[in-house]
Amino acid sequence: MATKEDEQGGRNGAVQADGRLKSEKYFQEKDLWGFIHRSFTKSMGYTEEDLRKPVIGICNTFSELNKCHSHFNELVDYVKRGVWQAGGVPMEFPTISIGEPYIKPTSMLLRNLMAMDTEEMMRAHPIDGVVLLGGCDKTVPAQLMAAASVNIPAIVLTGGPMLNGRKNGRSLGACTDCYGFTLEHKAGNITDEELASAENSVCRSDGHCQVMGTASTMASIAEALGMALPGCAAIPAPDSRRRHMAERTGKMIVELVRRDIRPREIMTEAALENAITVTMASGGSTNAIIHLVALSQRLGRKLPLEVFDAISSRTPFILNLRPSGKYQMEEYFEAGGVPALMKELESHLHLDCLTVTGGTVRDNLRGAETLDRDVIRTAAEPLGSQGGVVVLRGNLAPNGSLIKQTAVSEHLKRHTGRAVVFESPADMEARIDDPELDVDENSVLVLKNAGPKGAPAMPEIGQIPIPKKLLVQGVRDMVRISDARISGTSYGALIVHAAPEAAVGGNLALVQDGDEIELDIAARRLELKVSDAELAERRKRWQAPQSHYDRGYGLLFHERVLQADLGCDFDFLLPKELREELLGAGGE
Repeated sequence: MATKEDEQGGRNGAVQADGRLKSEKYFQEKDLWGFIHRSFTKSMGYTEEDLRKPVIGICNTFSELNKCHSHFNELVDYVKRGVWQAGGVPMEFPTISIGEPYIKPTSMLLRNLMAMDTEEMMRAHPIDGVVLLGGCDKTVPAQLMAAASVNIPAIVLTGGPMLNGRKNGRSLGACTDCYGFTLEHKAGNITDEELASAENSVCRSDGHCQVMGTASTMASIAEALGMALPGCAAIPAPDSRRRHMAERTGKMIVELVRRDIRPREIMTEAALENAITVTMASGGSTNAIIHLVALSQRLGRKLPLEVFDAISSRTPFILNLRPSGKYQMEEYFEAGGVPALMKELESHLHLDCLTVTGGTVRDNLRGAETLDRDVIRTAAEPLGSQGGVVVLRGNLAPNGSLIKQTAVSEHLKRHTGRAVVFESPADMEARIDDPELDVDENSVLVLKNAGPKGAPAMPEIGQIPIPKKLLVQGVRDMVRISDARISGTSYGALIVHAAPEAAVGGNLALVQDGDEIELDIAARRLELKVSDAELAERRKRWQAPQSHYDRGYGLLFHERVLQADLGCDFDFLLPKELREELLGAGGE
């Protein structure tokens, strides 16, 4: 929750309690520190005149270890141009950069660390406003969480999706087709040479994944929240209009500083509901639920999973994008992007929410229109009557689990099968393709100890592989359950985020081979067909796994991370009042 100091300007705000910008207190005081600040800054080429202008921080997350951000140094140049044109002084600074394909055991381990890094850089320096350059899956949520906590004027600029991959006249998308090609290779249907050709065809430009995966989902959320300029999310990374957007963003942050418009005025409860609505209508990533819960809690508000399910139930699914549909982000941009989708959803949105344009959602949508009805459907003629992600409950996940219903094979939306259990990711890797594995196409694959504490850090391994002996028989989907996450590019009957996780004694830890499990998406039910008495007996024999870490950041993560239904943030990063409400008076 905002403190009185924050509300009045305080140490976090652009405009201080005395009416001055934060940078003015650094550069215009005639004391020792004022002298030092001016002297050191002038040595970098800034002039006396520059130091009288608003200082705009540009958070550049470029890294050669982050493919999705490989073009950010060029984007920064255009942001700086916009800042200078609007009368501000741009000052670029780095934070850690989380590249989804590279970080092991999972990028989720570092989202909170990136949020802390970004927060402290914003808080500690003489900047009056900040442009947050993100794109890859965990970068945008980390930056939004930091902006919520620091609450100085901020605007998000995402890097944009890749152009469509192309092979033999077919459009390809990362990483939906990564799964498809590797499955067919495993099944013996494509050769090593064909696999290598596909590798060279999927990613053919700068940018993040070009399907409605987590990166595209979070870019859309930033725009739907009002924290990015209209149209920002879908412009392909190599398109010249991405540069134009960067320049406009640089201009707008100076205006936000002048008007003292801050993130907490924009990211209201109503704005978060808009973001959820857009996510559900888009068939967005299940990861968005964890990130939005964490963001809401940084703003001092609980966000129960029931809110997501209620919004999903009343939101039509209207965006025909993979992995839940036919097209990709390039076609989405050409069809009108997020503004066009939001225009179709006007009756489902809170239109009076403030945005970084200085106007409302209603203002921003006045000129929006859909240019391709096969990509963006009307709310009256949707692809589906409900949104993409739904919440499942039952004795197997009493605190909730998630499934992207728009990506599930129709015959598995109501299913009962016997459990085939893997005790850990290592156990799964060792046995999944064993010819002697007692499994058939009706089995339910269960993966334990892949959650926030158990895996560690909840990696995207919830798309449990189809056993090879079933693949060669033509099986391409099965019900799979875990306390892990999945990539937004994943597809299939994947139940994830089961809470509480197995590593802390959730009922998932008690499942045994042969147990019957019932899934009923329409009823929102996930049930282990084992009596309470039997589960109590099994619990007596259960032992918690050891932590993967005995020191350092990994140990901090293990000891302080919250469960999936509470956003996987660190408990000590929540505002004090909310921490006490959620976790008890001791905040533990």
